[in-house]
Amino acid sequence: MIPVARARFAPRRQERNIMSYILGIDVGGTFTDFVAYNEQSREVTVWKDFSTPGDPSDGILNGLKQFPRRNEISGIRLGTTIATNAILERNGANVAFVTTQGFRDVPFIQRGNRRFHFNSRWVKPQPLLKRANSFEVVERVDCEGNVIVPLDMDSLRRVADSIAERGDIKAISVCLLFSYINPQHEITARDYLASRFPDLPISISYDVLPKWKEYERASTTIADAYLKPIVTDQLGELESRIAEAVGAARVVVTKSNGGQTTVAGACEAPVQMTLSGPTGGVVAAQFIGSVTGEKNFVTIDMGGTSTDCSLIVNGAASLTTDFEVEWGIPIQVPMLDVRTIGAGGGSIAWIDKGGLLRVGPESARSRPGPICYGRGGTEPTVTDANLVLGRINPDNFLGGTVALDVDGARAGVKRLAERLSLSVDDAALAIIKIVNNNMVGAIRSVLIEKGESPDKFSLMFFGGAGPVHACDLLKDLSMSRAIIPVHPGQFSAFGFTATDARVDRQRTVQMTSNRMDHSRATQHLKELEADCLAQLHAQGFAGDISVERRVELRYHGQNYELSLPLRFTTFNDATAKELWAAFDKAHEERFGFNIPGEFIEIVNFNVTAVKLLSKPQVPQLARTSFAPKPTSMRSVSYDEGRHDTPVYRREELMAGDTIQGPAVIEEAVSVVVLHPDQELLLDDYGNLHVSERQTR
Repeated sequence: MIPVARARFAPRRQERNIMSYILGIDVGGTFTDFVAYNEQSREVTVWKDFSTPGDPSDGILNGLKQFPRRNEISGIRLGTTIATNAILERNGANVAFVTTQGFRDVPFIQRGNRRFHFNSRWVKPQPLLKRANSFEVVERVDCEGNVIVPLDMDSLRRVADSIAERGDIKAISVCLLFSYINPQHEITARDYLASRFPDLPISISYDVLPKWKEYERASTTIADAYLKPIVTDQLGELESRIAEAVGAARVVVTKSNGGQTTVAGACEAPVQMTLSGPTGGVVAAQFIGSVTGEKNFVTIDMGGTSTDCSLIVNGAASLTTDFEVEWGIPIQVPMLDVRTIGAGGGSIAWIDKGGLLRVGPESARSRPGPICYGRGGTEPTVTDANLVLGRINPDNFLGGTVALDVDGARAGVKRLAERLSLSVDDAALAIIKIVNNNMVGAIRSVLIEKGESPDKFSLMFFGGAGPVHACDLLKDLSMSRAIIPVHPGQFSAFGFTATDARVDRQRTVQMTSNRMDHSRATQHLKELEADCLAQLHAQGFAGDISVERRVELRYHGQNYELSLPLRFTTFNDATAKELWAAFDKAHEERFGFNIPGEFIEIVNFNVTAVKLLSKPQVPQLARTSFAPKPTSMRSVSYDEGRHDTPVYRREELMAGDTIQGPAVIEEAVSVVVLHPDQELLLDDYGNLHVSERQTR
């Protein structure tokens, strides 16, 4: 267990009455992070443990055993990679796909585009099911929801017989043509198949993704069914094991949209957990921004295996439905827009066939890990390079509980350096520059795709490896400021303690401004709202629930939509006119022109219901009139050469403290490496702000 002084999020208190802890857990590829927030004393305790490859529940249970007050935990909020790993590793269920006659090959034809247009050897990705398990039923609904061919129950019975004959089907997905407009055939098919196969989970597209675009809808529904057995088994087992370890704590799971749901809710719609893990850091960044008054961030979460980047604009995280688990396999549920690249502390440095140095995307993960961990790793990694450069203290890793092997790391980097005809320091610096450049590309793409200028954003770095690279990336990106929050190594787990209960529902409703059915539009909007509220009530949430309504529109013939908030709940001539005018204005602001009087298409309705939950309270730190003093000196290598660098302990710094580079600021699970031309300021809440040194 790696405790960090309870200080930064709370005053020290000696309350020993009835305590109640909210525990956030983030399962990563290398480490499992824990944050325990005491709701009475407002103290925060954080620690890490190595993740267990292949069995994330072991890492969670091992970490829980290290918390001495685990019987006082009232709630556990978990970010899990169970769904993500099941898809990436292709170890989900054997799925049957039931669709309209003539459309069984939709998951296999996929789209008409290619990832590499001029690569004749490129092979399209394999869907999450076998073609032999793709079945057709006789039925047809047209694009306006009219039944052209009634559902033929004999054909459905034949499909059920074929599924029974297979003997190895573990889940069923149903996606019929135009069911997002008229779902009656899908519902009938689901009810019949459920009566035939009461032990098999069934996903229908109307529940999972009632939107147009046949392939995307089919792919998402198949993914939901593909995940249900494994998520249900693993989460059920994990909930039972947690109950044995900590008692009757309520366990909830973070969804891809940054909200939380019960274990039962997660098992009912597991596709909503596809991006569960990386959302915690984005939620935490939003929360810290609301406390400090900061509104615009690029978040960079660099762990041991990967780096996740996201954007927070005006205090709101970016959401997307345009997500692919791998190229060509879309999952279009609402989720925080997080981009992931294979760049982490465990990313392996290697030399390609052309003799060029490469870093990642393969990671050493927790086992065998980097060479310096002494767990069997033999290939040099980013962490080994940082250790060789003096940026990491070998005696302070994980609070001093793990001694790092400096000689082993140096020998590994040396082997690489000899092949490149470089010195050991130059080879280590080259590894750092390459992984930094990989992250620069990801950060720039996040900004460019959103049409945002870097000038108005601060960089927020967290994850165990994020602060180590923060000052490098600030220079490489020529941005003005980087922020390293309190407890950056467990920041995502902290974010899980600040989540709200949230449900997003969406539905395609195709109408145009010249053929507007006000009553039908109002009905669909109210149905989505009722569905959101019903899901929250089923999870045990009541009281004040906020509801946001949005609509996606475009000019007739366009291929992409703009999302606008709806300021009203009922469509009529006046409110529709208001909406068309708002779209013209938004289109001009986004694209520099509009077309007044042109027909406008309504494509999708989106409704979000949020139940705000209690948040950790962040007190202000005390200030001091004394300048901070270093605890030691260490030789650290920079681009400009090696410097004898003062080392400061972060927990000893006070609000308002300023440090001039070069300097190293150490804490139990991370370190900030300040360049000679940079300075650092500690704000009232303990966050570190790095900027270019100001001339005085």
